[in-house]
Amino acid sequence: MINIWILNHYAITPDMPGGTRHYDFGKELIKKGYGVTIFASSFNHQEHKELKLTRKEKYKIENYNGVNFVWIKTFPYQKNNWQRVLNMISYSWRVCLIGKKITKIDGNIRKPDIIIGSTVHLLSALSAYQLAKYYKVKFIMEIRDLWPQSLIDIGKLKKISPVAIVMRFLERYLYHRSQAIIILSPTTESYLTSLGINRENIYLIPNGVDVSKYIITKQDINKREEFKVMYAGSIGIVNALNPVLQAMKIIQNNNLKNIKFIFIGSGIEKNRLIKEYRELEINNIEFLNPVSKVDMPRILSDVDACLLAENKILYGSSNKLMDYMAASKPIIFSTFGDHNIVQDVNCGISVSPQNPAQIAEAIIRLYNISAEERQKIGKNGREYIERYRAIPVLADKLEKVIQAATRV
Repeated sequence: MINIWILNHYAITPDMPGGTRHYDFGKELIKKGYGVTIFASSFNHQEHKELKLTRKEKYKIENYNGVNFVWIKTFPYQKNNWQRVLNMISYSWRVCLIGKKITKIDGNIRKPDIIIGSTVHLLSALSAYQLAKYYKVKFIMEIRDLWPQSLIDIGKLKKISPVAIVMRFLERYLYHRSQAIIILSPTTESYLTSLGINRENIYLIPNGVDVSKYIITKQDINKREEFKVMYAGSIGIVNALNPVLQAMKIIQNNNLKNIKFIFIGSGIEKNRLIKEYRELEINNIEFLNPVSKVDMPRILSDVDACLLAENKILYGSSNKLMDYMAASKPIIFSTFGDHNIVQDVNCGISVSPQNPAQIAEAIIRLYNISAEERQKIGKNGREYIERYRAIPVLADKLEKVIQAATRV
């Protein structure tokens, strides 16, 4: 049996809010005869609270449907400040310490044959590389987001700052020491090749979804008293959500009382967004708490359309977009970037992320067409997901990457 370790600071099980990419892949790989262990923080990134460990516990091993999770205690944080940096450092330091002794402590965790480091931040990938060196096994790097490029894109980091220079060095150091690099968006490939990475070592495996959880019923397309548009996910700096408030104010001023917008999620910008919503005296928006991944199909079945919003180029692959498409919902695509699945698949409307009038117009346009027409648009997204983004399809791709890396 080939044993795979995956280091993803923010990995979760389906009973928690967030993306379940590595759990989903792990479940499929286990069916193929692999062993899978995921090392993640017990402090949940979505809810900003401890979900898995007691105060005295430093780590805990949990088996969830065959996938081993090693939950690691990390420094708590509530904002994007020095405390979050400590959270990253504490994960990276402790995962190395625990990873080196875990096989001696628990017989169910076997030594790795290959280690995957996921760059929700670079320190996570660095720890994966260090553990790969310790066990003398292959190292695969998965790029979820580009560091520091994404921070530079949104203006949070200057290109020539000392922090950016150090991060540039670290990312190149890791890229050139990985046996394979997994990217989640095709926009990342040209960036990597510009750094001298061999195109043959780059593999595209975007986010996917378990389509079996999304059963589309006739009830989903029936005309409702309210027309509901939903955004489900992190409410952070990179999410261009302020224009949504202005858009809903436009809709309110046009006396379209049946249209309602729902935010589901949490993040460092949520309180500020709620404050602005109150100041604007908007009455057609509702803010709800995050829900677990397992609850998303039920939640999405009760809405008419969904919004994807980003104020930066998407170097990764949006989990929420996969959920929207699997639920067969028309999508308002409000983000930058050349890679626009919604436009390519014809499963929604693309607008400028900084233009409230365009967002309002897109919502009203979807509101005015029939439920059957909306379902037809949403079906385009569902069919694409079934063909290209179903978890078993992507797990097959991951298995080929693992096999290729082990032959290097």
